[in-house]
Amino acid sequence: MSIINHDPREYIRMLQQILASDTKRIGFLFGAGSSIACRADAKESRIPGVKEMTEIIIKTITDKKFIEALEQIKTELKIDNQEFFIEYILSSIIQKIKVVGNDKLCGLSKIEFEDLRKKIESKIIESVSVHKQLPKFKDKLIHNDFALWIKLAQRKFPIEVFTTNYDYLFEIAFENQNIPYFDGFIGSFQPFFYPSAVEDSTYYPRVTKLWKIHGSLGWKKDKHTGRIYRDQNDESNIIIYPSSFKYEHSQKLPYLSFTDRLKSFLKTDDGILLTCGYSFSDQHINEVLLQGLSMAKTSHVIAFYFDDFDENLQIYQLAKSEPRLSIYGKNKAIINGKIGTWKIKMEPDPDELNLVNKYFEIPAFSAGNWIGEGSLKLIDFINLTEFLSYIRGIQ
Repeated sequence: MSIINHDPREYIRMLQQILASDTKRIGFLFGAGSSIACRADAKESRIPGVKEMTEIIIKTITDKKFIEALEQIKTELKIDNQEFFIEYILSSIIQKIKVVGNDKLCGLSKIEFEDLRKKIESKIIESVSVHKQLPKFKDKLIHNDFALWIKLAQRKFPIEVFTTNYDYLFEIAFENQNIPYFDGFIGSFQPFFYPSAVEDSTYYPRVTKLWKIHGSLGWKKDKHTGRIYRDQNDESNIIIYPSSFKYEHSQKLPYLSFTDRLKSFLKTDDGILLTCGYSFSDQHINEVLLQGLSMAKTSHVIAFYFDDFDENLQIYQLAKSEPRLSIYGKNKAIINGKIGTWKIKMEPDPDELNLVNKYFEIPAFSAGNWIGEGSLKLIDFINLTEFLSYIRGIQ
């Protein structure tokens, strides 16, 4: 694929027009990166990334036999060129549970592997339960800014928010801003999941939608009735934990309803889905995105990708094969199936300097000549909320 140049000003203006319009169907897909992002004075709201979370959880495992088993798993993963991260650790444990039978693997029996799995999963829940420190960050939560943009933007169609995160940060922000929202659950005493209301987008036509694709804290499944409900207990038994079995779990309720809704959002024409903090490492979600786009004529996905990418990454191959999936990285972008570097083609006019300085790294002069090369700043959740604040100001 030949390398060209993309002028970031063109795409910043395009985003401004899309987000300022009151007739576009706009959705957001937020991954783990949106929960990692926080202001300096609201660090209690920050949820650790996968590498940091792995280190935190592994340090809490003190049982000698579990430590030794994890060391053997680490060696196995290294042989397979896989990182010693929670997703691969849990995948290995689950595989071993399936095949161990009455024997032992890595010195553990099936029951002991089940115990280790439960310990790790409970620590994941603990890591994402930052709402327990809510008084320390409630008014400083970066998600409040995103919620405020939703609140003040008058639209023909409600905003739809899809997220892979389990935490309560979006719920907290929406409620801080007094925004009515619907997440698929109906009721007051013991709210229950109602899939028909997820499938029919007109069920609550004017209310912001919050679809938690991998489940949430507080969601449970009644063992006797099979009903999925929500209560105040944070211990969830229907979260899709990070592992290679995510696809298998995503084919069940309630997750299937949410991924079907994501596909429906895209296949209905004139939809714009912005992704932020999502690494495109979940194959089952990627398939839904591509399927949705293949059924539509005018919908588009615009992904803000925190790091740069190369041809070895999944995200590169996806954007190369689907021209309506655009990836905005730090120094490069793939737009309409064409990879290019960010480069401002000519020196900005004085009235454009604010745009240049605010939303991408300040380009440089060299010997009096305009270079115009730089890294795009509009690629993480904090900068996205700042951009939405700017849009709010010009509406």
